[in-house]
Amino acid sequence: DESVKRIGFVFKVKQDKMEEYKEHHRHVWPEMQAALKRNGWNHYSLFMREDGLLFGFFETPVDFQTALEGMAKEEGNTRWQDFMAPYFEGMAGVHPDKKMLELEEIMYLE
Repeated sequence: DESVKRIGFVFKVKQDKMEEYKEHHRHVWPEMQAALKRNGWNHYSLFMREDGLLFGFFETPVDFQTALEGMAKEEGNTRWQDFMAPYFEGMAGVHPDKKMLELEEIMYLE
C-alpha cells in the first residue's frame, strides 16, 4: 500500500536500565497510546537485542516528520519523553524523539 509509510529507527538502551525499560513499555500510559494513534503511529513495535540495541517500527499515513511533529504537540508525549530520556545512551538530556533518525527502507515483501 503506497499510502502507508513504514518507518524504522534505532536507539541504544543503557544496559543497567533494560529491564526497567521493558517493564515501562508493558504498561505504556493510556494517554500516550491514544496520542500515538491520533498522530498516525500504527502497528508500532519495539524490538530489543541483548546488548540494549532497540529497533522501532511503525506505519503511518503521513511522513516521519509529520508523525514526529504531531507527537511533539501532545502534552503527554512531553512527559513521556522526560521520563524515558535517562534510559538511553548518548542523549545528554535531549528527548529521545528529538534524536530519532529514520532508517532507509531497502526491501519490503508484501
